[in-house]
Amino acid sequence: MFPEITRDDVFRLETERLWLRWPRAADADEIRQHVGDPDVALMTASIPHPYAPHDADAFIASVREENGAGGGLHLVITPKNRPNEPIGLVSLHGADRRGAATFGFWLGKPYWGQGYTTEAARALIDLAFGITSLDRIVSSARPDNRSSLHVHEKLGFHRTGRGMRPAPARGGEMEVELFELKRGEAHTLFGARRPRFFSP
Repeated sequence: MFPEITRDDVFRLETERLWLRWPRAADADEIRQHVGDPDVALMTASIPHPYAPHDADAFIASVREENGAGGGLHLVITPKNRPNEPIGLVSLHGADRRGAATFGFWLGKPYWGQGYTTEAARALIDLAFGITSLDRIVSSARPDNRSSLHVHEKLGFHRTGRGMRPAPARGGEMEVELFELKRGEAHTLFGARRPRFFSP
């Protein structure tokens, strides 16, 4: 799905306030601290709670492998003035033959309400529609997760319904609002321009 330029761990995206980069082994403690908060983990389908010490290491290894294979792109969110401190993550993964990929994200609780998720997601979505053949991006959020619903709306996603989705970390399924974003409909940060991306 993603081309060669994103498949090297020196790849990064720049926004006004943030650097988005590959997760590293050294990020494990920060990731564990943020997603170990039940207010973060329990709003997702895939983050276990409690979050065991080895969970962050396994997660980082898994997403680095997917990034390297080009099957997805998982980028930690870091403030520009603290590029070694991840505060969240945005990702696209699971592209299918119909040209759709799945969008996901989480943000550490101390950073809620400051627009970081929307800023990071716009850069990733701009990149995806600019350098891949994806036609649409799908996503979901719990109906009671007002912050996530608002992020989807700000990004230009359209609600397509409500349904049940597998939630392995929650022990079964969870009810979610379903969303879709088609190429050309995103409320992007950069307008017609592609985001700046860096890779030596």
